[in-house]
Amino acid sequence: MNPTAGLSKSRLLVTVLMLVAGAFMIVPFLWMISTSFQSASEVFSRWLPSKLDWSNHKRIWTGNYNFVPYYMNSLKVSLISTAGAVFLSAFAAYGFARVEFKGRNTLFLVYLSMMMIPPQVIFVPKFIMFNWMNIYNTHWALILPGMFSIFGVFMLRQFFMGVPREITESAFLDGAGHFKIFFRLILPLAKPALATFAIIDFSWHWNDYENALVFLTSPKLYTIPLGLQNFILENNVDYNGMMAASSAAIVPMIAIFLLGQKYIIQGIASSAVKG
Repeated sequence: MNPTAGLSKSRLLVTVLMLVAGAFMIVPFLWMISTSFQSASEVFSRWLPSKLDWSNHKRIWTGNYNFVPYYMNSLKVSLISTAGAVFLSAFAAYGFARVEFKGRNTLFLVYLSMMMIPPQVIFVPKFIMFNWMNIYNTHWALILPGMFSIFGVFMLRQFFMGVPREITESAFLDGAGHFKIFFRLILPLAKPALATFAIIDFSWHWNDYENALVFLTSPKLYTIPLGLQNFILENNVDYNGMMAASSAAIVPMIAIFLLGQKYIIQGIASSAVKG
């Protein structure tokens, strides 16, 4: 028996199974797009619209729902939080990866253990702290905590540890300090990891529902996840409008992924756990 033939059959089987699994995962997405172009009477009666109805997309922007403020709020929170998280995570990761100090590894393990605490557990302490800081019911209640990412520090630290020490040591011999090495040497080399983390972090903030629900009470501050609640009416659900709004909400995610997709595999592979 030819072992190559058996291997080929197993690969073919795995490929077919993955295609089937991929098809199941993409069905809800296709249904969302289709429903956004259907009339209200067609939502549960057919898969494809009898004709493309653009009125659902028009009314979420110009009608009573006025989706524009939610979109702008989500962009504001997500972009500022992601920019802050990328910079602060890279800064902390460099310290854990390249700066020698007593108890560094122990401190990093303690810091990393915070990932095991469910975020719901600290809602009450955060609520009390935000009230004390007078930022409750403001976007800063979402932005400031979003700038600190344990996952980002872990991911970027692993990437920085993969940078040959000879590079930084030669920079030290030339008289460069940590700040100069970080900004002029490490950050340019870390573009794949930074881009990968930025995409992941942006998606977290863009889709964040729980924090917005707990810390925002004013409708004018609502982000997209909260804005979608407006389509749940008193006696029914406006599925067509909700699907049109959801379709519009994924556009930034798709755009950012397409712009940074070449960095994702390279960044994740380079950030794999070492030693």
